[in-house]
Amino acid sequence: MTKFKPPRPGPGDWMGQMQRLQAELQQAQAELADQVVEASAGGGAVAVVMTGTQECRSIRISPHLLQEGDAEMLQDLILLAVNQAVRDSQLLAARRLGPFAAGMPGGMPGGGPA
Repeated sequence: MTKFKPPRPGPGDWMGQMQRLQAELQQAQAELADQVVEASAGGGAVAVVMTGTQECRSIRISPHLLQEGDAEMLQDLILLAVNQAVRDSQLLAARRLGPFAAGMPGGMPGGGPA
């Protein structure tokens, strides 16, 4: 009885797989540009909306904070909200792009999350 050996993929099959993977990766990156996360600080007094590609879309500041005139507190709240939005956006990107890195030697190019 002979053992069945599946055919080994040829160079054309490998190139086709890589082209499909590249197209899927480009599609995922395009989708990330449309997906957003929102982070807030100060109980919602400052809110930041950021895309999955780390582009800041908007910053909302409660008018009440502006009336108080405490610039240092406002700066701190903006910083907290922006940093949280960046972290959330990076996590979104890692979840979306992670499956593409799983099969690649060396993970994602550019040192991004794998």
